[in-house]
Amino acid sequence: MKRVFLSVAVIAALGFTSCKNDTKKETETTTTEVSKDMAMTELSFGVRGNCGMCKKTIETAANNVDGVASANWDVDKRKIDLSFDGTKTDAMAIHNAIAASGYDTEKVAGSEEAYKNLPGCCQYDHSMEMNQSGNAKTEDHGEHDH
Repeated sequence: MKRVFLSVAVIAALGFTSCKNDTKKETETTTTEVSKDMAMTELSFGVRGNCGMCKKTIETAANNVDGVASANWDVDKRKIDLSFDGTKTDAMAIHNAIAASGYDTEKVAGSEEAYKNLPGCCQYDHSMEMNQSGNAKTEDHGEHDH
């Protein structure tokens, strides 16, 4: 009986040792994630557009910039909310990427060539205001001369 009890005690001790190592690994992973989150920058700015297709194109352009973690363009407010790693990119790189897809931002005019290739419903009025209030300033969504 003594041998059986001793074997169980040794196996149990080995089991506790491996649990301690697993806990240590989890702590290290958590520390790494906290450090990564500290480099994130939140930013919002205006982007002209009209519809859900615009939303997809604008968000895709922003998300394709290395370092962008999330992008959400609000069709009513005509603004984009971004989260990005400031060590990998900056605001102007994101403005330029969105403009290259054909959309005006607060700081960069959209590419005229890309704008002409947008679907008709996405060709916005270049005088429409980009605002933060949630109220669309320009209700006319028809095609306009560029």
